Amino acid sequence: MYVRDAKNREEVWLLDHIEEMGLDETAFRSRDYVVAIDEESHEKAGFGRIRIHKPDDGAEVCELTSIGVLDAWRGQGVGAHVVERLVEYASDEGFDTVYSLTGYPDYLQQFGFERIDEAQLPEKLRERLESKRETLEPDAVPTRIDTEDFRMPDEFRERFKGATAEEAGEGEPVEGPEDFGIDPEEATYKYDTGR
Repeated sequence: MYVRDAKNREEVWLLDHIEEMGLDETAFRSRDYVVAIDEESHEKAGFGRIRIHKPDDGAEVCELTSIGVLDAWRGQGVGAHVVERLVEYASDEGFDTVYSLTGYPDYLQQFGFERIDEAQLPEKLRERLESKRETLEPDAVPTRIDTEDFRMPDEFRERFKGATAEEAGEGEPVEGPEDFGIDPEEATYKYDTGR
């Protein structure tokens, strides 16, 4: 299992899963995402994004958002490694502090994120929090971490090393004749030219 940058060709996959999970796709750009991949099956297991806000005046602000793990991969450290990679990227981009507006602050707190008061948010994120509460996550609260304070619990590292899908992958569903409006009891599968 490893986490890498998303590729342009994964845009549709990302959008489908973001929509399916009810996550935030505001200002979507696939290049802002990372994807967790199983080394053996090459299945995608999870994803997440950093979003950089550029206010008209003041410093840029970095937000972690749209973090999702497919059902078959949950509880195996996939989300933790996605968050870790995003915090690393934010640090590489020169951000000392990363914010997240989430309805699940307890999950992020295990890595060192702290819940903060809305008044401590930069103006751009206060607006974003209000919008997010109205459209996607009514229970969203602000959290923050200094990038150097990120900590990965050892059990997540161990789970991630041996992560496997609990189900038989997420491949395309098998389609039958009924999916195309064909009655298999009546239809013939030979070419019929009508002559």
